[in-house]
Amino acid sequence: MWRDSFRLQIFCLLMAVLAIVVLVHNFFQLEHLDDDTVSGSNWITENNVRHSLSQTTKTTRKPYCGYKQQTLSKREQAEQESLLAAIQWPKPPDGKIAFVQSTDPAHSDFVIVKPSRFFEVGDQLEVLVRMNDFQGKPKQYGGDYLQARIHSPLLKAGATGRIVDCHNGLYKVFFTLLWPGEVKVSVSLVHPSEAIQVLLRLREERPDRVYFKSSFKSGRYSETTECNVCLPGDLPVCNFTDLYTGEPWFCYKPRKLSCASRISHAKGGYQKGLLTQEESLFFQSDVNIKRPILSSGPDSVIVKPKAFTDSSSVDRAEDSTVSPSGYYYEDQWRPRTHWIHHFNKSGDITKCLQGKVIHLFGDSTIRQWFEYLTEVVPDLVEFNLGSPKNVGPFMSVDLKHNILLKFRCHGPPIRFSTVFSSELRYIANELNGIVGGRNTVIAITIWSHFSTFPVEVYIRRLRNIRRSIIQLLDRSPKTLIIIRTANVQELGPEVSLFNSDWYSFQLDSVMRKMFSGIAVHFVDAWEMSLAHYLPHNLHPKEVIVKNQIDAFLSYVCPLQT
Repeated sequence: MWRDSFRLQIFCLLMAVLAIVVLVHNFFQLEHLDDDTVSGSNWITENNVRHSLSQTTKTTRKPYCGYKQQTLSKREQAEQESLLAAIQWPKPPDGKIAFVQSTDPAHSDFVIVKPSRFFEVGDQLEVLVRMNDFQGKPKQYGGDYLQARIHSPLLKAGATGRIVDCHNGLYKVFFTLLWPGEVKVSVSLVHPSEAIQVLLRLREERPDRVYFKSSFKSGRYSETTECNVCLPGDLPVCNFTDLYTGEPWFCYKPRKLSCASRISHAKGGYQKGLLTQEESLFFQSDVNIKRPILSSGPDSVIVKPKAFTDSSSVDRAEDSTVSPSGYYYEDQWRPRTHWIHHFNKSGDITKCLQGKVIHLFGDSTIRQWFEYLTEVVPDLVEFNLGSPKNVGPFMSVDLKHNILLKFRCHGPPIRFSTVFSSELRYIANELNGIVGGRNTVIAITIWSHFSTFPVEVYIRRLRNIRRSIIQLLDRSPKTLIIIRTANVQELGPEVSLFNSDWYSFQLDSVMRKMFSGIAVHFVDAWEMSLAHYLPHNLHPKEVIVKNQIDAFLSYVCPLQT
């Protein structure tokens, strides 16, 4: 009997010890992720893929990081599969392609189909682009990334074209002729298909090629550690995943300080040595990055005015997905799906914004809107919040006309200089705190700082923002929400690896699909930057920003037609 009692006491003691061990382990996990969450063996490499036991999507693509798989509903999973399928890019044949067999814009050319035929405003112009390699041999597969536009320099007119890959080294470009006069065609090779495969590899395998850092401080002692969406290695980390959106963010834990002592976030830098010597040949500024492809015949056509038609309605289109979405004429943007008012007088802008609260969320490209409006509107004065320059948050006030203008950057990843930890806000959470109404205007852009990550990271961010937008419109249907798209920029060998137009184009395509069908409006900054005659710039020049603002304000104060 006493033996049974003794055994029972030993069993109870062991269970108590086990309970204490589990409790301590759980407390430890609050600040340190375990080895199944972030570890060296879980960092995905080309030759060593560790599979997670948690739910995965149906795609056969490698997960971008082993720290955690998203748990998606069936609808979210189906949408993600559809989005990833929509942006799949044609691949070259299996096996390595030698540089001399890659696309050479200098050996390639384009021809206008039937250049001498009669053209009038509203007609379609077709262009055939023929790609050759550095040996002058025709390419037999597609996948090159091209940009094309028509323009009339004297009229300061321009529009983009729709490019169709025939997957055999030939490309068709279709332009809608929207103004009379001599119209020239320009085609550029942004990246050869062989370079695109390198960009794809970097996006999937090296999401750490831009790294971030945070400062931790207690009293006079401070430490700085590396941060990212995912961190490789066995070191303990601080888990700063957002409690409301589930957006992941991690920093290596300081040696002596707690995770709660974080005070700031900043861009750390860019990884070097990402390419092999052979791969670097596909990224040469004067050879195969944004190089013009010349015509082997006429490069322009003469367009006649359309007879017996109201010229103001020739360029109108009902479909919101129409291509092009608009065009420049006399340096003014003319959308094809809605009427635009050009706010050339500052008083007109004041009148439009009177009584409004305007929230601008995103990156430095929408910060340009804040800077433009603050400078142009005479009574709109910036209130000094003591925020770091170019970082924010910023606020301008016009007390006379009751206008409040705000800018706030989106949450990490963001490659700004020092941002206070208290100011790291996710757009979705900010939207949840806005009451909304007919005098509330919200403009959002989010794209550039996601270009180094697998597309799933971007899809998750947009999914959270979209959910908050739908909830805001449900409680305040009169709230006006405007999305500013991505834009093209100047590219060189290094910038291409982090912020290529191809990355931006892919993200922009995803964004347009995810926000289609809900009550938001678009300012097509992509076409507005690509169709213009000025050199491409991440931060477009003022004439382009002015046209973006005109498009934005035309939604706030639509013309009565």
